[in-house]
Amino acid sequence: MREIKSWPFWRAVAAEFVGMLLFIFIGLLAIVGKPSQPVVQELKVSLAFALAIATLAQSLGHISGAHLNPAVTLGLLVSSQISVLRCVGYILAQMLGAVAASAIVNGFNSSGPLGVNGLSVNVSVGQGFIIEFLATLQLVLCVIAVTDKRRKDVTGSAPLAIGLSVGLGHFAAISFTGCGINPARSFGPALIKSTMENHWVYWLGPMCGGIAASLIYDFVLYPRTNTLRSRRNVLLHGPEDENDVAEIIEGGNSNPGPSQWPKQ
Repeated sequence: MREIKSWPFWRAVAAEFVGMLLFIFIGLLAIVGKPSQPVVQELKVSLAFALAIATLAQSLGHISGAHLNPAVTLGLLVSSQISVLRCVGYILAQMLGAVAASAIVNGFNSSGPLGVNGLSVNVSVGQGFIIEFLATLQLVLCVIAVTDKRRKDVTGSAPLAIGLSVGLGHFAAISFTGCGINPARSFGPALIKSTMENHWVYWLGPMCGGIAASLIYDFVLYPRTNTLRSRRNVLLHGPEDENDVAEIIEGGNSNPGPSQWPKQ
């Protein structure tokens, strides 16, 4: 309740809504734009999603962390970097933003496609799940790694690295599944077009990939020393440093900043 009563929390939730709306709007415009050769179209769409994430992460990272993906939000929850309340708030905002953006694009392209993700004819649901799982795993692993506050060797741009990771996932998966790697991105167009065939693949695959990335990084690749008690406190109340900063914000002295992004 301490977190939900703070203005920085609601500002972060609003940032996730606005960021997702812009992200899906840009991505869908790239999809429904003037048709071109398949290879050129795939390249255009992949770059559009990658550049949109890189730009929005740079623009909103200091406000909400710019998750813009329920799989990323769930991965950070499993990593005990955000509270359960923030996770729920972010995912709801992301889904609403995706639906709003899909409705806007559909408003002037109602007779055409809307970028609804679907499996290629030679891809089974099991194969689609594995593709979405692994493509999302590399994305969430990148997010957790480049925003790890324990690292001192990350001297480049974290938003750019995350954008490149999104582009990488699209280059690999777009020909097979349309490349969801983001349940909200898949949900918005599917809801507006009322096309939910094999939709569970685009939720279960990315969500499991996000959870796996968090567990692999935190317990295998670069273990954290957090005790179970400290993890529980974060899940219930949010990170202590974030709460401390929120109190400063309410006094009008500083900028909140998301818990998972290193403070410069």
